[in-house]
Amino acid sequence: MTRFATIPALCAFALLLSCARGNPEGDMKSEDKRIVRRVHGAGRWFPGDEKDLSRMINTFIESAKVPEIRGRIVAGIAPHAGYVFSGKTAGYTFRALKDAAASGNAPETVVVLGLSHRGGFSGIALMDGDALATPLGEVALDNEAADLLVKGRDRIRRDYAPHAGEHSAENEIPFVQAALPKAKLVVAMFGDHEKTTLDQLVAGLNELAAKKKIFVIASTDLLHDPDYDLVSTTDRITLKKIAALEVKDVASSWSPGRQVCCGLMPVLTAMQFARDQGSKAGQVLYYRNNGDDDPSSRGNWVVGYGSVIFTVE
Repeated sequence: MTRFATIPALCAFALLLSCARGNPEGDMKSEDKRIVRRVHGAGRWFPGDEKDLSRMINTFIESAKVPEIRGRIVAGIAPHAGYVFSGKTAGYTFRALKDAAASGNAPETVVVLGLSHRGGFSGIALMDGDALATPLGEVALDNEAADLLVKGRDRIRRDYAPHAGEHSAENEIPFVQAALPKAKLVVAMFGDHEKTTLDQLVAGLNELAAKKKIFVIASTDLLHDPDYDLVSTTDRITLKKIAALEVKDVASSWSPGRQVCCGLMPVLTAMQFARDQGSKAGQVLYYRNNGDDDPSSRGNWVVGYGSVIFTVE
């Protein structure tokens, strides 16, 4: 299989929130040529006020009840919808990471994998610049790690343009800041479903993991459909396959008309990387869809959210 599919121009939308529009002019450039990118979804996908955002994220993380995690967490999955809908689920992934960091297993670099909702492009675009600013402050971009991922891989490049206005990776960043305040970032955006693209990134991540402790977070929501029962049933099957590291089965169950994971390529990358690192299985920490929290959405628009981590001994 050389291609999974072409990314549709718009992934099925997460709960009627409009995509944030890019504002490249808003990026900050100081006299020393330092480039600080800024998130564009503050005030739309998550609170734009520092105190409100910090309070919301910390509530999600602290209220998440996760079991004792054995081993080192190398990869995980978290949703990317508006925080009022998916933040509780994301809190489980990042609670596990925060607890791991407290026990001495903090990653040096977090690689955030997103997808373009606004249209496809060739390969993977890594966010360039020196830092990314959210309402919680700046977080450094790991340019050394990005250089390693790009070197010798024609499907991976430095390119900010696909990131401007795209929320899939961006919505994970404040959670990273709250759970892992010392970590640097690599922010990667998938533009296609080519297997060559996937293979090159996984190879790069394995090379990077040999040099430093990293954590790979795949940003994805699950099935989008008006049928609450269909979403609930399908998502649980998908999460079971993800936890079992059944990469081929997850890939084959996806189609443009049946997006069991809207972030398919980030998920497959995290799964394959975890397998290569020695993970035997993932752990589903939490599942929720908006039909669980708001029954009136059933029959209108239901979106699933899952939290998964992968560990190695």
